[in-house]
Formats: sequence, C-alpha cells, structure tokens
Amino acid sequence: MSAQNFVPEIWDAALLLKLRDELVYAQPGMINRNYEGDVARAGDTVYVTTPKDVKVRSYTKNAGVSASAENNSAGAIAGIQYDLTDTAAQTITVNQSDYFAIMVDDIDRRQKLPGFVEAHVANAARALAEATDDYVVGVMTNGVPVANQLGSVTVARPEEAYELLVELRTKMQRGKAPRQGRWVVVPPELYAKLLQDDRFIRNDAAGTTAGLRNGVVGEAAGFTVIESNTVPEAGGEFTVLAGHGEATTYIDQIVNTEALRLESGFEDAVRGLHVYDAAVLDERASLLASAEVTVSPNTSA
Repeated sequence: MSAQNFVPEIWDAALLLKLRDELVYAQPGMINRNYEGDVARAGDTVYVTTPKDVKVRSYTKNAGVSASAENNSAGAIAGIQYDLTDTAAQTITVNQSDYFAIMVDDIDRRQKLPGFVEAHVANAARALAEATDDYVVGVMTNGVPVANQLGSVTVARPEEAYELLVELRTKMQRGKAPRQGRWVVVPPELYAKLLQDDRFIRNDAAGTTAGLRNGVVGEAAGFTVIESNTVPEAGGEFTVLAGHGEATTYIDQIVNTEALRLESGFEDAVRGLHVYDAAVLDERASLLASAEVTVSPNTSA
C-alpha cells in the first residue's frame, strides 16, 4: 500500500466487512438494518415508521358492513370495523462517529513484511467494532422496559443458569417475541455454568456448524446462546441481555477511508471515519429483556 496506489472505495468496503465480522451486539440477527438507507455523514436523520398491531374481531353473519374505523369520532358502528393503517413515527439522528489514524515511516516499511499496513487497518476494524458494540449494548440496555427487567440474580449452580434463561424466555414470550430469532448474550462465566447442564445444546454436540452469528455456542430455552467478553459488567455483576432482531435498528457507514503523504516527515498515513447509531424501536421494546447477574462458584444443593 502507498498513497500513490490507494483505492479508497475498495478499502472502504473491505474495512466495513471486517468491522461487521467483529461485531457481537450489532451483528445481523441481533439488530435490523431496515431503516439504514443512505447514511452519508454524522448528523443525518433517519425516519422510522413501524406498523402498529392489527386487531382480530368476532364476525356476526348478516350484521352488515361498515367502512368506518373503530376510532372514528362517531364511535363504533355495527358491522365490520376497519383499523386505520397507521404507523408509529420515530426519528433517529446519526450522532456517533469514530475514527482511526495510523502512519508508517518509510524506513519501517522497507524493513517490514508485505501487508504490514493492511494488518494494522484490520486491527483498527476490531477496535471500531468494540467501540460500536459498547454503544449498541448501552442503547439496548436502556431500552428494556421495566416490566422486562429481572433485576439482580445470583447464579451458583448449573441449573440456576438454565433457570435464568427460562425466566428471560417468559419475558420474551409475554412480549410476543417471534419464536424464531431469539438470542441471549452471556459472559464466559455464565457459559461455563450452562456447559454443565444437559439441557444446554452445544453446537459441537449437536453436530452443527451453523454458527451464523459471531460467538454462537449453542441453544437453550428457545434462545441462540452467544458467548462474549463484551457483556457489560460492573462490580462483578453482568448485564445479561436477551432479545430479538426486530427490537433494535442499527445504521452504519464507513464514510471515508483515505491515504495521504505526511508533510512533516517521510511517512505515509491511513485514516478512516465510521458513522453509526442505533435505537430501540418504541413499538418493539417488549422484545428485549435483561437481568443483572452475579456468577458464583458452584455450591451444593
């Protein structure tokens, strides 16, 4: 790589793909990109419209048909009632932006193996992914409805780890989360407990290589279980999140990657800007649940 033969469009695409390969909370399946559109810079606004629920009513034969909506100012009219095709409006302003900037001296370039700069850019993608995940998990955590927060839970025995997932499953079920696509992210300490419970189905034991998401380790209580070192932790208490991809929308774009020759010395430089944001959709917040989990050593029953 040099400033002379640098092709920014190629590097933009490669860096974005590498970044997405490193994401946990912001990876496909755990979020949706339904409203991403064409994000060009920090400060762009995305307008979200989420269809509202549709009611199902009893039908009485020969009762007559009315084109009036139930919420008409005249009130309900006998016959068939129609729901207005309304949507819940929500606005997301893309405010998050991170950058990386690296430089390499001409002497160092001559003494290093080919791909030296490219390896550093790959490391930059991992760092961008960590910053993105930290932000997205915060958005998700703050978006969990109070009714779906289990509060403080202590897990000491393997069966208690599985029981925790069952409780999170109940919250998801009450929130009308689709059965397919539910996920839960656990720290290594909690995963170690699950491994000791026969009800946890490991990917390797099930003879599957369907690790379609980063960190997928198995299935339990209707969840795809994902192990991650990035589970939020404070004072030994982990914030364990469960959810569905319909709950959180995510937007991102590598706005610009560029190479340049620095004037102050004999160096080339590469720098890139990542713009992104996320939001829990108001009409889908019930598809998230959480628990503040302390994992203790095994104790006898």
